[in-house]
Amino acid sequence: MTSFRFIHTADIHLDSPLRGLAGYEGPAVERIRTATRQAFDNLISEAIDQGVGFVVIAGDLYDGDWRDYQTGLFFARQMGRLAKAEIPAFVLHGNHDAESQITKRLTLPASVNVFSSRKPETFTFEELGVAIHGQSFRQRDITDNLVPAYPEPVVNAFNIGVLHTGMGGMGGHANYAPCTVADLVTKGYDYWALGHVHQGEVLHQNPHVVFPGNLQGRHIRETGPKGAYLVSVEDREIVELESLHTDVVRWAHLQVSVDGCERNAEALECVREAVEQAIDAGAEGRLLACRIELTGRTKIHDHLLICTEHLLAEARATALGFGDDSAWIERVVIATEPLLDPAMVAEREDALGELHRMLGEAASDPELLSKLEADFRELIGKLPSDLRHDAEDAALKAAVQADYSALIMHVRGYLNARLTAQEN
Repeated sequence: MTSFRFIHTADIHLDSPLRGLAGYEGPAVERIRTATRQAFDNLISEAIDQGVGFVVIAGDLYDGDWRDYQTGLFFARQMGRLAKAEIPAFVLHGNHDAESQITKRLTLPASVNVFSSRKPETFTFEELGVAIHGQSFRQRDITDNLVPAYPEPVVNAFNIGVLHTGMGGMGGHANYAPCTVADLVTKGYDYWALGHVHQGEVLHQNPHVVFPGNLQGRHIRETGPKGAYLVSVEDREIVELESLHTDVVRWAHLQVSVDGCERNAEALECVREAVEQAIDAGAEGRLLACRIELTGRTKIHDHLLICTEHLLAEARATALGFGDDSAWIERVVIATEPLLDPAMVAEREDALGELHRMLGEAASDPELLSKLEADFRELIGKLPSDLRHDAEDAALKAAVQADYSALIMHVRGYLNARLTAQEN
């Protein structure tokens, strides 16, 4: 009876640039900057320690063209470790590292097998009775279903299909190389090693259709454990599918209620308790990179809203109290509400009440909204593409989405907080 194990990984994004770290220093920030490399180093160590038969990389090994040769040299060094352990690797390139995207090349060990981008091809591993089928992306925007052109399964072999696909746009990802689970199941392969969707998920069993998720979370939209799958096969049957958590930084979005807090110090204590609980519950010894979202109705809403920079510094100082390697605060989002109902502010017979009413009326003024659209369209068009597509600030997001009524209401809340805080 033939038995073997292999590792299925994807979406490594080596040396992916991480946004939001400029101007920050310290061990935690440095660990975040190098996280994709360390996670891949961890994966290779797992492959060697587990004595796997081979490693499958299902696309987006790189995040895009290399800034210099150091990215390629790092990968070559890791492949050298596998070669020394006599573990071959099968690499498919996806949309981020498509043939047209990468202009620099380095020679890799003979044990590294890269799928052609011209047409699907098959690598056979006769010693284990395995046939591995796949096709790399020639260019970034592959809009055709590649599955029908994949070869028929090899008789009396364990057949693995390797594919980088949006699977209909799962998780909001671009729908590259679109296909359905039915397309994959009816192909007759035993295992589909997918890539592109960054959330790990088993879409079907027997045959297995699997997204491993990305190897290392890179920002707040990639929370929770990240890694790869260790697949155990006996007599052409999958007997175990084990998650390997290779991440060195774990992202978490923590909603912290400050309901009823009357002083900033009380709110910061709530933050400290939430971070401590998250470290104990979900970090598993890794650095926890947190976004803190403050919620609830509180007397200090106005102060929180206008002192976000100081509040972020205080939250980071609080996190440092757990040690450099325990937690780092990426951002503090103020989603609290004032104790005073905004409708009551609008009833005031003073300048603040008048401003509140005027801005409320402006949010439904078609002439003003039209002027704002004309002014903002040009401004938004000048923003970098990633800033437009990944806008997280509430006001910027409203402007990008051309929701000018929401933008005005956001400004009204901020101005109200500024004026009320000064008044108090």
